[in-house]
Amino acid sequence: MIEGTRFRLKGWQQAAVALGSAVGALLDPRRADLIAALGETTGKPAFERVLERMKRSPEGRAVLLERPRVISANVGHAWDLPPNTFGAAYAKFMGSRNFSPDDRPPVRFMETEEVAYVAMRAREVHDFWHTLFELPTNLIGESALKVIEFEQMLLPMCALSVIGGTARFTEKQRRLFYKHYFPWALQAGMQCSDLMCIYYERHFDEDLEDVRRKWGIIPSPPPTPNAA
Repeated sequence: MIEGTRFRLKGWQQAAVALGSAVGALLDPRRADLIAALGETTGKPAFERVLERMKRSPEGRAVLLERPRVISANVGHAWDLPPNTFGAAYAKFMGSRNFSPDDRPPVRFMETEEVAYVAMRAREVHDFWHTLFELPTNLIGESALKVIEFEQMLLPMCALSVIGGTARFTEKQRRLFYKHYFPWALQAGMQCSDLMCIYYERHFDEDLEDVRRKWGIIPSPPPTPNAA
C-alpha cells in the first residue's frame, strides 16, 4: 500500500497541475514536490510501460511482489556494511549530504496502486543511481542523471528538467555539460541494464565495482581540462 492521499484528476485538472508544476519547478528547481507532481501528471504512459517491463523481468517481478520501500527502517543497515560495498557507498553518499531516505514526497496523482508504486520506486531509487553513476547533486549532476532517466523511462518530466536545468547554467557550465556530461550520459543510459528492474536492496552487501560491471554502469568520468 502506498501511503498518502491520491487524487483522481480530470483531463483539464491534470493539465493545470502539470503546467503549474512545470512553471514552479523552473523557477525553483529545489522544489521536489513540484518536480514530483510534474512527473506524475505527465508520466502515466511511461510508468505503465515501465510496469510492463518489470513484470517481464525476474528481479522486476520480485520488486513488484514485495514492494520494498527505500526508507530508513529498511536501508539503515547499509551504514554498517564494509566500505567496499554498494550499500556502504550509498550510505556515504547520503550521509555526506545529510540526506534522509524518508524525505521523498508521496505519490498523489496515479490512479492505480501498481502504477503508483512504480512512480514511487523510481523516486526512491534515484539516490542509488547517483551513487552508482558517481554523479553529484548539483544542477549539472542532476541534469546528467535526468538524461539517463529519460533514456531509461522516456518520462517527459526528465526531458523538461534537462531543458530547464541547462537554461539556468552559466555559459561555462553549459559548455561543460554539453561537451562532457551529456555525451557520457547518452552512452551510459543506453549501455546499462534496465534500472527499474533491479532489486537494489538485495545487492547492498556486494562489492560496488562488481555490481557496476554486472549492470553495465559507467561512472561519470572527471571532466578533462579542456571540457569547459
